[in-house]
Amino acid sequence: MQHLKSLALLSLLCAGQVSAHGLWTEERRGNIEVIYGHGAEDNAFKAQKISGAWAYDVGGKMIPVNVQRLADHARLQPLKPPAVMAVALNNGMWSQTADKKWINEGRSKVPGAIESTQTFKYSLAIYQPGAKLPKLDQMKLLILPEVDPLTVGPGKSLPVRVLLDGKPAAGVKLVGDYRSAPNTLSTETDAEGRAQVLVRNEGLNVIAAQMEISLKDNPDVATRGLFTSLTFLGEPHHE
Repeated sequence: MQHLKSLALLSLLCAGQVSAHGLWTEERRGNIEVIYGHGAEDNAFKAQKISGAWAYDVGGKMIPVNVQRLADHARLQPLKPPAVMAVALNNGMWSQTADKKWINEGRSKVPGAIESTQTFKYSLAIYQPGAKLPKLDQMKLLILPEVDPLTVGPGKSLPVRVLLDGKPAAGVKLVGDYRSAPNTLSTETDAEGRAQVLVRNEGLNVIAAQMEISLKDNPDVATRGLFTSLTFLGEPHHE
């Protein structure tokens, strides 16, 4: 990992990463690895923050999956090769003091906090063509492909719909290639939460979106931060 950070420093760095960093999965050396980073960065994170992982076969039937919690990241181990995989990370509550220090607590425990947030990160991976997508209510922000993304191909547009808490989300900005160009916006959802996103890569595509939602009457956090990604290969892998 190019920018591997020691876990001793992780608690200091996580707050600065609550909004800037995304979540996705990649297949490496035969394993499905959870990646927490920004663009080409691949950062260490506390594996216990993975709050759930779900695998499904091509017909949408759930496959048991184990989360292997390693020292600096997590690995997903489904019982058999999945057609679809989803994962969620809860980054916890963070509050910023007047001297700009972030503390891993809600603002009710941080006197004089000037900012406070709790962030959740989600990723949906599609591995097999023709996969039937199950209900994914556990993903509070979801980029839902409206056609099979494995059949679109590089240079063509993939129609997607963005759902927030299960409902279409308008005005959500989408990054078409989060892994290579994380700060380049591709498009924005319309009033029905729909958009067309260009498939950029023959290899792994990571389409991403994030939102920050103000909360009322919450004693611990002022905002809820959400990040989500959709990943798939642009073309079938050939030996």
